[in-house]
Amino acid sequence: MAKYSIAWMPGDGIGNDVMQATRLVLDAMKLDAEYVPCDIGWEFWCKEGNPLPDRSVKVLNSTTCGLFGAITSKPQDEAKDELAPELKGKGLVYFSPIVKLRQMFNLHTNMRPCKSYEGNPLNYRGTRLANPDSRDIMIDQVVFRENTEGMYGGVEFFPVPEPVYTALCANPKMKPWKDKGLENVALSTRIVSVQGCTNICRQAFEYAKRTGRKRVTLVEKPNVLRETGGLMTRIFRKLAEEYKPAGIWADEANIDAICMWMFKNPQDYSVLVAENMFGDIVSDLCAGLVGGLGFAPSANLGDRYAVFEPTHGSAPKYAGQYKVNPHAMLLTAKMMLDWLGGGAEKDKAARLESAIARVIKEGKVKTYDMGGKNTTIEVAEEVAKHAG
Repeated sequence: MAKYSIAWMPGDGIGNDVMQATRLVLDAMKLDAEYVPCDIGWEFWCKEGNPLPDRSVKVLNSTTCGLFGAITSKPQDEAKDELAPELKGKGLVYFSPIVKLRQMFNLHTNMRPCKSYEGNPLNYRGTRLANPDSRDIMIDQVVFRENTEGMYGGVEFFPVPEPVYTALCANPKMKPWKDKGLENVALSTRIVSVQGCTNICRQAFEYAKRTGRKRVTLVEKPNVLRETGGLMTRIFRKLAEEYKPAGIWADEANIDAICMWMFKNPQDYSVLVAENMFGDIVSDLCAGLVGGLGFAPSANLGDRYAVFEPTHGSAPKYAGQYKVNPHAMLLTAKMMLDWLGGGAEKDKAARLESAIARVIKEGKVKTYDMGGKNTTIEVAEEVAKHAG
């Protein structure tokens, strides 16, 4: 019997391509694991009206952790149009299966490392136009994104129910929309809680303390989102005082401002913490600074379960062509190995990252985005040769 049981979720589009590449590397490293197929994604929404079928939830409940490839999500109208004919008109509502999975298993912490690797031709070089010969700016950042609340919590309305509309109209700021009808307004909520804010901020500070990092930056917008942003900011400041004796400098930046400052001085930032949507935004910016989403892994972490996924999308136009960069997925597998723990798995994680760094530095085997002509599988084979 295998030591670990891993829910295997290719998902949509290029998910199968990068997961196949990852399996090749994990097998070469002789990870003692059983990989349990798990249905998730757009195909199952279209055929069954449920992108996360109950049978998949059972698999997730019976495994050590999950490894996930990519997901396709579309607006509600398009989602309903693509349902099988026999499912249309039954009132089915599409909801992102990865968001549902995060909430169902309380995977409250989304951790997204963004790290430069030597030799990557896509590394950020600052003002490249002003100085084409400028050296790479080496970046090592980690984003902690709250994963179950905020703007991605899924509490939305259209049309707005009458009791909700009545409550909204009691606020004087509703004047432009008041008395224009329930179907005149669509509502997406941004709900944050004391426990959610406290958990994600503490995770960021604890990580900084554990790894010797000296700066934690809160990404928010409390001057406009006064209540939700204000709550997150107050909790962050309180925890900052608690961790000050550890020599950790805590600061704050508005989401719009940090997009400028990270473009100008990305090397100044180390650990960033944010609400769900702001974390999503800033982590994509971080990914762009280290070569793009092809180098950006992530982990959805709960108290007892975890699901690991690259931050890139499903890129359906490339599905089955095996041309996309697998490094984000391979680095995601590295995060999974670290989470599994134990000396053997942590050693495998270190070997895997070292192999990835070596392949990038040598630059002999690389996908089209890095200026190469190799396939997804060929890159994975090269990594496996050094990691196995």
